[in-house]
Amino acid sequence: MHDDTYYMGLALELAQEAANIGEVPVGAVAVWDGEVVGTGMNRRETGKNALAHAELEAIDMACRALGGWRLHKCDLYVTLEPCPMCAGAIINARIRRLIFGASDPKAGCFGSVSDFAALPFNHKPEVIGGVRREECAAALTAFFQKLRKN
Repeated sequence: MHDDTYYMGLALELAQEAANIGEVPVGAVAVWDGEVVGTGMNRRETGKNALAHAELEAIDMACRALGGWRLHKCDLYVTLEPCPMCAGAIINARIRRLIFGASDPKAGCFGSVSDFAALPFNHKPEVIGGVRREECAAALTAFFQKLRKN
């Protein structure tokens, strides 16, 4: 069984893939009992779709792989703190644990702008922030610096 840093490394690889195609580098990995059952990366620009977030791709793939929407034994690794849309999906999918890397002071909903885990929803995932924070933040910083240069 791998640890949180290992799975965050897989999410970082997906974030790099996103950056390589001109997307904001965010990656997500869904893990059920030690097995990767879903992956995702940001594709809003290439897909021309506001819903094309890494978390939603990973949750969708996990639901399809497992044949159901209840991901109560699933851990979700994301390089960036989820936005309100993704936070809602995480709660609705009954994700067991959310592990994220960098905080998002502009849209993060697990401690930064808001804390969905503290609200009286019917499900509260365990939330662990800051796993490989520096690497996750550096990927975002490098992407935006390059974007500004071009």
